[in-house]
Amino acid sequence: MDFVTLIGLTAGSLTTVAFVPQVLKTWKSKSTKDISQGMFITFCTGVFLWITYGFLIHDIPVILTNIVTGLLASTILWFKLRYR
Repeated sequence: MDFVTLIGLTAGSLTTVAFVPQVLKTWKSKSTKDISQGMFITFCTGVFLWITYGFLIHDIPVILTNIVTGLLASTILWFKLRYR
């Protein structure tokens, strides 16, 4: 693995892991009143476009980290819609 790929995977992993505490807190509290639905819809759309971009340029760090980020952000969005 080259250095550039390692930096990409590390950066993507750190920004992805940042969503884990919010997912856990939302799941435990069942409260989403302070979470912006519009922000998460926009964010999830952006992540989907990053995944598409990653496939188009064949960039594994972009693809993998955004798939995991998308799953975590989509989980928060799902909680937002479910726990209204």
